[in-house]
Amino acid sequence: MTDQREAIRSNAKYLRNVRPIDPDEICEYVEGTPHPAVVRQHLREDAAALGIIEREDGTFVPVGDAPVRPRREPVTRVPAEYERQLEEVLVDRYGPNWYDGASGDLLRSTIRRFKADYLDGRAVEYDEDVAAGYAIYHLPGYYAAVQYALDDLADRSLLGRNLRVLDVGAGIGGPALGLCDYLPDDALLEYHAIEPSAAADVLEDMFASTSRNVHATIHRTTAEAFDPSATVGGADGSGDGFDPAAPDDGFDLVLACNVLSELDDPVAVTRSVLETLAPDGTLLAMSPADKNTSIGLRAVERELEGERIWDPAESGVDVDCDTVDGSATHRLGAVTVYGPTVRLWPGETPSDRGWSFDVRPDVDVPRFQRRLDDAASADEDHAPGEFVNVDVQFSYSLLRLDGRRRIDMALETAKWAKMAEMGHHVPNRIDLVAAKLSRSLSGTDGRGRDATRGRSNPLFKISDGSEALEHYAVLTNETSLNRPLLEADYGEVCSFEGALALWNDDEEAYNLVVDEETIVDRIA
Repeated sequence: MTDQREAIRSNAKYLRNVRPIDPDEICEYVEGTPHPAVVRQHLREDAAALGIIEREDGTFVPVGDAPVRPRREPVTRVPAEYERQLEEVLVDRYGPNWYDGASGDLLRSTIRRFKADYLDGRAVEYDEDVAAGYAIYHLPGYYAAVQYALDDLADRSLLGRNLRVLDVGAGIGGPALGLCDYLPDDALLEYHAIEPSAAADVLEDMFASTSRNVHATIHRTTAEAFDPSATVGGADGSGDGFDPAAPDDGFDLVLACNVLSELDDPVAVTRSVLETLAPDGTLLAMSPADKNTSIGLRAVERELEGERIWDPAESGVDVDCDTVDGSATHRLGAVTVYGPTVRLWPGETPSDRGWSFDVRPDVDVPRFQRRLDDAASADEDHAPGEFVNVDVQFSYSLLRLDGRRRIDMALETAKWAKMAEMGHHVPNRIDLVAAKLSRSLSGTDGRGRDATRGRSNPLFKISDGSEALEHYAVLTNETSLNRPLLEADYGEVCSFEGALALWNDDEEAYNLVVDEETIVDRIA
């Protein structure tokens, strides 16, 4: 069988450079003339190692090398096939009326319990019921959030069609499914999940609904115990394993979504998975938008920033330095914050709280949430919508080892004010450049309160990467010249001319007042 498999691989390697690989043709060239279905199955199992994708007509062709284009449009819902797949999982475990009776009560109490544990900072143990409840409650938001974060990479042509992905703490697969749907139909995804808990069972079932060109392997171990050399390109171990010593090997994308806050040593785990990253790969870490997990994510980002993962002089890695600013080539092999937070001043890094998160439109309520929520109507402790969770609010960090930043600027104090020196500018009008790192925060706290008129104004967290304290832009009088502040996207850099610098003693933060005298421009 091994000789037959190798013969199929050899024929595929030759034909992929000549014409589409047809299992009906290959079977004639292999000793024993295996059935075309057998050939097709071997090709599917070895597709990642061979770099081929399966077309609808049953033939295989090499995966293209064009980068994935950004989606940009909002994620409006969880696809129907994922809804059906999750309901099949729930029916298999709890019966056709899984949302009602004793099983519905069990799932609702489970969701209430893990929500309370999370809010109180207690560890969540993922047994079979918790995994099911987690899928019901969290799948929609996580499915959508990862796609918005991937836009940051695709927008700079940094997401390829031939992807090798490691998903640390994959859970029930919300981010993984979002990634699968973000990629075009002609992409090839070799996906490795690390998930030791019962959530891996749900993840495995959910992947039954993904594309034929998604090749998934679930490693039921912890992130600390994971051995990257065990990842292979063939289902029987015939593919090319990951070799940490090989400079051109590694994962193109590492996901660490909603997991760092659950680890005993998130910095150590993140450091270890960065070592499995390809030289031009990206680590995407995500967390919920709440204060503790968001700040914790930034703490990991800042702890690792600048740390040397590999030495370009010793690694033999051939990095195209033309793609990196010549003044920044010393950063090759070191952890660089690609985005969405910025470092606009050479040699400066932020040391503020770092609570920054994005907010996107809610997704449609999936049927499995609606069913569980509606069936709780007789529960006197139930508030309608308690088990509906379609908010898309998240923090994220993109780390790379090739020195790239999404926004690579080097400001000068001769023209712009630096946030690290904001205390010297109060109460004057100043010019500065900063990234917008929130949607409007008005109504969530008192920082945007105009004391003279007693009403809330649009308020945005801003950053230039040098600040030790929080800075907020407060729009007190909208004009055509400052409206770009409202129009700018999360993470986008803007210039501010004539902003009034004030100290907010109540919040111990700086407010940059944007009024009729201020001009705001979006910097591409």
